[in-house]
Amino acid sequence: MDEERKSIKLPRRLSFGSNQQSSSSEAPSIHFASAARPSTAVSEPSIDAIPPRPMSPGTPWTLSPVRTSSSQPLLYHCIASLHRHEGNIFSITLSKDFIFTGSESSRIHAWKQPDCTEIGYIKATSGQVRAILAYGRMLFTAHGDYKIRVWDASSAENFRPKKITTLPQRNRFSNLFSKKSSQQHTDHISCLAYNKEDKLLYTGSWDKSVKAWKINEKRCVDSFIAHEGHVNGIVINQEDGCVFTCSSDGSVKIWRRVFGESSHILTMTLKFQLSPVNALALSLSNSTTLLYSGSSDGLINFWEKEKMSGRYNHGGFLQGHHFAVLCLVALGELIFSGSEDATIRVWRREEGNCFHSCLSVIEGHHGPVRCLAVSLETENVVRVKGLLVYSASLDQTFKVWRVKVFPTEKLNLDESTKDPQREILECETSPVLSPSWVEKKLQGNFFQ
Repeated sequence: MDEERKSIKLPRRLSFGSNQQSSSSEAPSIHFASAARPSTAVSEPSIDAIPPRPMSPGTPWTLSPVRTSSSQPLLYHCIASLHRHEGNIFSITLSKDFIFTGSESSRIHAWKQPDCTEIGYIKATSGQVRAILAYGRMLFTAHGDYKIRVWDASSAENFRPKKITTLPQRNRFSNLFSKKSSQQHTDHISCLAYNKEDKLLYTGSWDKSVKAWKINEKRCVDSFIAHEGHVNGIVINQEDGCVFTCSSDGSVKIWRRVFGESSHILTMTLKFQLSPVNALALSLSNSTTLLYSGSSDGLINFWEKEKMSGRYNHGGFLQGHHFAVLCLVALGELIFSGSEDATIRVWRREEGNCFHSCLSVIEGHHGPVRCLAVSLETENVVRVKGLLVYSASLDQTFKVWRVKVFPTEKLNLDESTKDPQREILECETSPVLSPSWVEKKLQGNFFQ
């Protein structure tokens, strides 16, 4: 029997205990955030805080303190926080029913949405899980042996995933030759993306290459050197099949499949910054398509697609993070960015143009925010959005935030309305990093 299937661990509930029946005197951890001017990030300081509520015995979850400020375009609170003693979480992905996390412990944990009950985990035997992606009933995981596992995780009632295949598949003659399969990556797989129409899985690696895998045929159909440095991110435009990649070499590239073939060609290189590019996100709407990239200089550059030519033109950048941007998620007009400065920023694009404003700076982690995932929980007739934001940090914590975003209000951008005190406070703000992360940074062990 497959050893990995033997290692599937089943339900373990995490009780929130008395926190769900707390008295009215124990206010939930809520933060009201004020809007900033377009393309700037101005955060309101916390003006009130109380100690977190006590947790029930035996649960590893903790809640954050109350924080409030004067205005309310967005409010958030941390509904759960878990410290992982088994190592850092490198990746988060969402399916209809589950949250999946991959970590350096080689375990793939599954949590129930939205109550954060852990329903089990897969204990892999092939090292750390740096990239993970869920689509429909399938779960794709990238492992320390530089291979990909494909799982059937369709059951919503109980967590009994079945391994479909391993990519690349083991060759019957593999024992006769010491070299690895030519289809296999030769370094860590850092990112995954799935083309729904063509049923192609794309993998990007620190070996500088990108590979395309035909899932139903269980084989690699194309492999190409994409960059001069580590490939850090891949996203796909599901409308036209364009593949976007970013790298430590400071570039973002756009690729297309040759019609009727499996090979890919480079159509455009977007090189606007010298800093390594760590993350990508694509925002699609009826009016426009925007590509965002997060880089190590703390900036988020964005490009807008021309409707006629299909070219991507640089539209500007979002500035606010103190250190490297490590992860990005786009959901409608909202963009979420996680950074080495231990914060998550929520940005909103104005309808009909490319002006952006920072709605909130979410604080709570004490190490770099390594990965993010966001799901829409509710949206009512007055366009108030309720979101769940999942974040994992290199301080070994996994947090779940409930975020409520209110409709856009026209901001008075007249210079006379500027509050100099807010600008001073922004300049004085500095991230609070954990001592263990500072030690890693001084030793040069960045994000590894």
